[in-house]
Parts: sequence; C-alpha cells; structure tokens
Amino acid sequence: MSLQLSVTPHQLQFKFDARTSRGAMRTHQVYYLQLRDTDNQQITGIGECAPLPGLSIDARPDLEAKLRQLKNEVNEKLITPDEVLQLLKSDDLREWPAIRFALETALLDLQRGGRKILFENDFSQGKAGIPINGLIWIGDKDFMQEQIRKKLSEGYTCLKLKIGSLDFATELDILHQIREVAGPEELTIRVDANGAFAPEEAFRKLERLARYSLHSIEQPIRQGQPEQMQQLCAYTPIPIALDEELIGVQEATRQLDLLDFIKPQYIILKPTLVGGLQASADWIKLAEQRNIGWWMTSALESNIGLNAISQFTANYNIHMPQGLGTGQLYHNNIASPLQINKGWLWYNEVIWGKLPEQA
Repeated sequence: MSLQLSVTPHQLQFKFDARTSRGAMRTHQVYYLQLRDTDNQQITGIGECAPLPGLSIDARPDLEAKLRQLKNEVNEKLITPDEVLQLLKSDDLREWPAIRFALETALLDLQRGGRKILFENDFSQGKAGIPINGLIWIGDKDFMQEQIRKKLSEGYTCLKLKIGSLDFATELDILHQIREVAGPEELTIRVDANGAFAPEEAFRKLERLARYSLHSIEQPIRQGQPEQMQQLCAYTPIPIALDEELIGVQEATRQLDLLDFIKPQYIILKPTLVGGLQASADWIKLAEQRNIGWWMTSALESNIGLNAISQFTANYNIHMPQGLGTGQLYHNNIASPLQINKGWLWYNEVIWGKLPEQA
C-alpha cells in the first residue's frame, strides 16, 4: 500500500472573542491532512493540524511550507504506512507536534476504514459518555457570570474558569458568588491562569484562591521557571496542574527530569501541543508511575481533532472531568456526532459534515 496526502486549510470563526491572559482570538487557522491509499482512493483518513499562535512551538510563519514539504515527500516517494510511522518518530517532525498529531490520526483513521472511528470502545460505539468540564472564558464580570449561569443550567458539575486577565479582586468575587450558589460537594471548580501570576505573588494569590475549595489551578506561573514551580508545587494550598510547561519537552529523559524535579499534582495533555496520541500516552505512563494525576484537554481544534482526542481518552478508565467541551465554540465547525448532554460528551449516530473542499 502506498499513500497520497492532501492538505486542506480551514479558518475557524469563534462565536465570541475567546480571551485568555495571553489575549483574544477571533479566528483559528487549521489544516486537515487527508491520507488515501493510491489503490483505493474512496477511503480517506483525516487528521487535524491546529497549532495555537503564541502557544504552540509550531505556530510559525513556515508552517504552510512545512506542510507542503511533507505533502510532496509522501506523494513523490509513494510512502507506505510503515514509513509514515517511521516519519512520525523522526527528528524531521520533532519540532512540529501539531503536524505529528494530524498525520498520526489521519493514518489511524485510514487504517480503520476512514470512518472517523479511530478506537473501538464504549464511547465511539455510543454506549458511554465522557465527563467534561464547562469552560468559562475571560470577559467582563457580566459576561463571565452569564456563562456560569448557562453552564450550571445545562447540568455541568465541573467548571473551569480562565483567570489572570481581570482585576484579581473581581475574579475572587466571581468565585465567591459561585460558591454562594453551589458548594464544593455540588460543583467542582478548576481555574486556569495560563501563567499569568508573577512568581513573587503566586503563593499569596494561591492562598486567597484556596478559600473557595478549588479542585486545581493550571499553570499559575509562566512555563520555564522550574525552581519557582517546584517550590509552588511543594507548598501550594491548591493542587497545581502543569499545562504549558509540557510544551516542547519531547525527549523521554527531559520529561522524566521535569516530573521528578517539579513534582506536580497533575499534568494536562493536549495532543496538538505535545505531539500526538502516542506522545500523550507516554506522558500518561510516566505520570501514573509517579502517582501524578492527569486529564486530557483539546487545544481548540475543530470536531475532527476533538473526535480523535475524545476516542483516545475513552481508552482509559477515567473518573475526572476532561477538557473536551470545545466543540460548540465555532460558527463553522465540522458537523459531527459529538454531542454534549448535562456535562457529558457523547458520540451519537449522526452523519459527519463535509470538509471545506468538499462543500
């Protein structure tokens, strides 16, 4: 079997300004990689390359040139599936984690018949859902309160709030109001600072946040400050989850060193940022060996990437809510069987929508 690769760009349009402490996003440029068997071009495997500007190491001006190079290499050399697997492990794609994720999942999809069923499990068969958190985006106080009311009315029992952009007193007031409505027995609250706290102020802020019985805080300080992060994880009143800290840490020895030195309570895995599903599985193995908790999160992919991540996640015996509730963010997402019901993600019997080039 020899393979043919095509690349389709698609600009996703947010329904609102998606704000984090790093700024606002209105669009998200993604690329769909489609793999076909040259002897049977009716079957197509699809993967999504969706690096995030300002975060992904491969959100670079030469990304499209790299995709063209990859496309030419696959098509001109008549690469086989085994050679794609070798390519995924090569140094050539080490610095392109979003491309690795897309190529890896496109191959998985192709090998399983091009049905967008990458893993046969209870989730992909519609028999079981995945618990997810409701994501509350940064905005003014009224906007955030409106989101919170909506998520609670929809049945979520876990909310994740983006913090670090508003005045800290305002953010504490929002948490106070939530806790007046729902205590920790009824509602789990996570917060994500996206590295917004300065190291010298972080512990004091964690102490004030701890009054609201939070499940965890993601990346309280900017990545790349291991000594300060180690100290925070050792003495924090709130469990700390590493997120951005994992980006670009590709080699197993560096991953071991990071986990053994910082000793976080949790790690958060985004396949687009860490290099794919196998790369995520490697992180999970290291974390579980050290009794470090973990959960999976999308990196604002469309439903193509979200579908792959969700099916992969369902291979594990999960109990905590996952960060997989992002399918409703875009005006022009790809229609999919992924449906949310009362804080659970389900895969229902719905026909997939067409990709942009097929529209």
